[in-house]
Amino acid sequence: MDSPLNRPVEAFISELAQLLVSLVEERPGLARNDKLRNDVALEAFNLTAAFIDADGVHTDDELWALVAVFAGRFDTGAWAASPNTLRTTGLLTGKRTFLDTPSSLFDLFVQADARRGSVHSWRYYELALDIARAVCALDENPTNAELMAVERFRSMMLRTMDAAGVPHPGSPRPTPAPSAPSTAPTEPPSGPEQPPRPIEELLAELDGLVGLKAVKAEVKLVTNLMRVEKLRRERGLPVVDSSHHLVFTGNPGTGKTTVARLVAQIYRSVGAVEKGHLVETDRAGLVAGYVGQTAIRVKEVFAAALGGVLLIDEAHALARGEDRDFGHEAIDMIVKLMEDHRDELVVIVAGYPEEMAEFLDTNPGLRSRFPKTIFFEDYTDEQLLQIFGGMCAKGGYQPDDGCRKCVLAYVAAQRRDKGFGNARFVRNLFEAAVARQASRVVEIASVSDAQLVALVADDIPPPEA
Repeated sequence: MDSPLNRPVEAFISELAQLLVSLVEERPGLARNDKLRNDVALEAFNLTAAFIDADGVHTDDELWALVAVFAGRFDTGAWAASPNTLRTTGLLTGKRTFLDTPSSLFDLFVQADARRGSVHSWRYYELALDIARAVCALDENPTNAELMAVERFRSMMLRTMDAAGVPHPGSPRPTPAPSAPSTAPTEPPSGPEQPPRPIEELLAELDGLVGLKAVKAEVKLVTNLMRVEKLRRERGLPVVDSSHHLVFTGNPGTGKTTVARLVAQIYRSVGAVEKGHLVETDRAGLVAGYVGQTAIRVKEVFAAALGGVLLIDEAHALARGEDRDFGHEAIDMIVKLMEDHRDELVVIVAGYPEEMAEFLDTNPGLRSRFPKTIFFEDYTDEQLLQIFGGMCAKGGYQPDDGCRKCVLAYVAAQRRDKGFGNARFVRNLFEAAVARQASRVVEIASVSDAQLVALVADDIPPPEA
């Protein structure tokens, strides 16, 4: 049985050593070629040790894998020790701090990319995260601390690249000019379905959403877990059976549907679902008014969602009414179909926090099928202003400082009660501003292009309106 650690460590060392050689040829005083491979091997060891130490628990499986991969690379008697001896000597204690700041090797690649337009730091990023997930895959049930360490390390590398002006993973990768004519096809993939989007592209899109810091962290945690599970399956290792269904709670307009669409594509990219499309429904789409019709509707909706993700918005509305209400029939059928098609789709139920807690108690099989709840907070005033700015940019409008101040005052005056619409509220405000702007500029005899796209303070309705 192949350890998940062997291949990523070997790939990291061999590929990055070659990249270092190219830098040495550019800067001969950097290092001697015969030392480069050892330097990269030490980097791989430090990464591996840091991720083993991420949760402070050094399991036998982790330590034996460390010895198996690195014992032949370094001349030290420590490798002959047992896991208990390694723990006693504290070989890995405190190694997790290696993940907090960019290493000298990574920074070297970043600076080289900034000068040359190369993508060495991207390759370090990819290979280092392969090691990170491989370490998590050494344990049958990786801890949240390990999975969160993967995301913190990823974020640190992205910040380092951003600070140096190196393109962000997930953005179009720069392609060096080929030395010979390329024979690769230039036409888009044929067939009805496009290939899965790259996971880094999807995570970059998730990071680009306004606010939602806690939501992004939870989605990345789930993503890392699924990628580790996939790695263990590929290596023939046992995997703890877990449910990927989710509960989204929060007020309207907090991005639940937007995130659900991204989750569907992420799940496809990591192999959790086949197609990655999102089917949205609610009580009206599931519950009929006649006996026997509700079950048919639910089956039809599930059939449409197979291979993707089913989002049931305001799912708590299914539980309202008496026991004989057809909503309860829909809930019973949802539980049955989730079991019948457990490997064919993922279900996300969304609604208000308190009501969703009650919804999960309406059927004994519901709560156990939804192990993770992700809460979507209301946007802050500044975040709502940022969302308004994004709508302006997309619509081809340019708000001035006075307009932005009025928008901020407008959203600050609103009551943040249970029905506050968040981004939907801002959408209505934007459309009202566009309508008022149209009424204003139509009176201008010879309107300029700048006037046509400008939004000013008078275009924002007063808060009391």
